[in-house]
Amino acid sequence: MQHGPAVHRRKLGAELRALRTSAGLTSGEAARLVGWHQSKVSRIETGTSGVKPADVRLLLDVYGVADPQLRDLLLVLAGSDHGGDRHHHWWHAYRGVLPPTYRDFISLESQASAMRTLETTVVPGLLQTPEYARAVTRAAVDGLSEERLDALVEVRLARQDVLRTDPPLELRAVLDEAVLRREVGGPGVMARQLERLLEAARLPHVRLQVLPFGAGAHIGVTGSFVIFSFSRTSDLDVVVLDHLTSSLYLERKEDLEAYSDAFNALGTHALSPEDSLEFIAATAAGA
Repeated sequence: MQHGPAVHRRKLGAELRALRTSAGLTSGEAARLVGWHQSKVSRIETGTSGVKPADVRLLLDVYGVADPQLRDLLLVLAGSDHGGDRHHHWWHAYRGVLPPTYRDFISLESQASAMRTLETTVVPGLLQTPEYARAVTRAAVDGLSEERLDALVEVRLARQDVLRTDPPLELRAVLDEAVLRREVGGPGVMARQLERLLEAARLPHVRLQVLPFGAGAHIGVTGSFVIFSFSRTSDLDVVVLDHLTSSLYLERKEDLEAYSDAFNALGTHALSPEDSLEFIAATAAGA
């Protein structure tokens, strides 16, 4: 049985291999210390085989890894339901509602130290009001029962806790002007949503920039994306093409560099954070 998506397995395996090397152990020596065959360690490190959280704990103990945050992150990648105080894995209560890829997205989001995102159509999920989240979810997923709609909105709002933890997630978002102009849920809902953006933009760990229509065609016209970064190891950084209930993970170094360059380029074409605040306020006032 494989535990977690392929991107989790490969990143977990690469990090375990690096930790083993830092501990001065060969794969055979590590295997003997935990009572396994060497081939099991090799399969784990190449990501060709899933690994149980209990096995990860054994390896981390053998490698002398004491950093609680790094241990917690690697255990989450292995599919553990038990993390530190900050990451209590609340999303597992929604297993019957959320597909595995969406749960995996939430787990990465909960563990990341920073998130960069381009949004071209709707307000980022971490900044949505309850009314906006309900309206956009209802519009995006056909045939939702009220019960499932309620659950998806609950998930969207619960995800926002990462902005209130200590330390909070560092969020940098570039919003296409269309995000502000598209009326979701009616004028009242949009007015409250724009006010929410203004409130969020004033937080020290949130940086919003608006990409106005006047900027013309830009590198982000191909679609929205998210880049997650991890303070303990950049080897776990990943690009995610996020959809409402599924996600595509891009983990190659070339992909990370391309999307990082794209995000930086978008930032230079977008309004400054100060001018973006004024733009959002003007839009909210109907200017």
